[in-house]
Amino acid sequence: MTSALDGSLIAVAACGAMTLINLASLSLAAARLGRPMPGNTLSSGTLPGGVPVSLIRPVCGLERFSEETLESGFHLAYPCYELIFCVAEAGDPVLPLVRRLIARNPQVPARVIVGDERISDNPKLNNCVRGWEAAAHDWVVLADSNVLMPPDYIQTLQAAWRPETGLVCATPVGTRPDGFWAHVECAFLNTLQARWQYAGEAVGLGFAQGKSMLWHKPFLDARGGIRALAAEIAEDAAATKLVRAAGCRVNLVAAPFAQPLGRRTLPVVWSRQVRWARLRRVTFPVFFAPEIASGSLVPCLAAAALAGTADAALALAAMVALTYAAEFALAARMGWPRGASLIAAYLARDLLIPLVWGRALLRGGVVWRGTAMAIETKPARIRPA
Repeated sequence: MTSALDGSLIAVAACGAMTLINLASLSLAAARLGRPMPGNTLSSGTLPGGVPVSLIRPVCGLERFSEETLESGFHLAYPCYELIFCVAEAGDPVLPLVRRLIARNPQVPARVIVGDERISDNPKLNNCVRGWEAAAHDWVVLADSNVLMPPDYIQTLQAAWRPETGLVCATPVGTRPDGFWAHVECAFLNTLQARWQYAGEAVGLGFAQGKSMLWHKPFLDARGGIRALAAEIAEDAAATKLVRAAGCRVNLVAAPFAQPLGRRTLPVVWSRQVRWARLRRVTFPVFFAPEIASGSLVPCLAAAALAGTADAALALAAMVALTYAAEFALAARMGWPRGASLIAAYLARDLLIPLVWGRALLRGGVVWRGTAMAIETKPARIRPA
C-alpha cells in the first residue's frame, strides 16, 4: 500500500514538474511575443530605416498559396530593396509564375537567377548561393517562398537588430488551416515549436530559423560567406553555430510571420515533422533528447497508469488541461488559429510527438521536395573574421 502510494506521488510530482516547465515556457513566450526587444538599433540610428536591402527568395515548385506569398514581396512598405528569385532548374513550373509577377510589378527591381551551386546536400542552400553572390546590398534577407510578407516585413526584421546581433530570424506561424491535420500542424508550429523558440531566446538561447533570416552581408562574408552554412545539413543550424562562435546572438522578431497552410494530410504532417526532428537530432542532439517529453499527454497517461489511483489520474488530467488552456490562451492572444478543433489537434500532436521522436532517432536520411538528403554533420567551413 505504501509502495503504491509512493509511486502515485512520484508520478504526480514528475508530471507536475513537467507542467510547471511547460507553463514557464508559455509565460516566457507570451512575455516576449508582440513586444520588440529593448535597445534595438533601428531606433538609435545604427541601422536606420531605408538602408538598401536585398531580398532573396529560393523557389521550387508550385503550391496552393505560391502566387500570394511570392507577390507579397512586391508590396512592402520599404523605400529601397531588390528582389532576387533563385530557381535551381530551368524547367521548374514556378518559373513562369515568377516572371509574370516581375512583369506586373515593375515598381520593384527584381530578377530571376536560374541554376544552383552544389555546395552541400541541402537543395535550398544550393539554390541561394548565386543569389547571395549577386546581391547588390550589404543587408540581405533570405526568405522562404511560403512566407507571407506583411508590408512592414523588412522593418520588423530590422527592429530586432541590436549591437550584439549576428542574425535576426522569424519562426513560421501556421495560418489558414483547412481540415483537422492542418490544425495539427498549427499545434506543432505555433504553440509548441514557436513557443519554445521564443522561450529559448528569452533566456539567451536564441536559435536560427531558416524561414526568414536577416544578415549583415559583410559579417557572414568575413566568416566564409553563405558557403559556410554548408557545415550542417540545415542552414539554420549552421547559422546558429556560426553566430555563437562569433560571440554574437540570434534574435527573433517581435511577432512571427504567417505561413498559410491550406489542406494537410497525416502523411504530409508526419513526413515534415520527422524531417525537422531528424535535423534537430543531428545538429543539436542535447536539445533534441528531451523533446520526447515535450507534449503533456503521453507522459501524464504513462504516469496515470503507473500511479493506478483515481485521485492521481484526476490530478494528471488537470495538469494536461491546464497546459492546453495556457496554449490556447497564447494562440488567442496572438490571433493564431484556434477553436474547438485546436484542442483535439493538441491531443493528436502530443500522441505523435514520441512517435516522431523515435522515428527521427532511427531514420538515417530525409526527403525534401523529392530530393533525398543525407543527414550528417560536416567539417565546419567557418573562417575567422
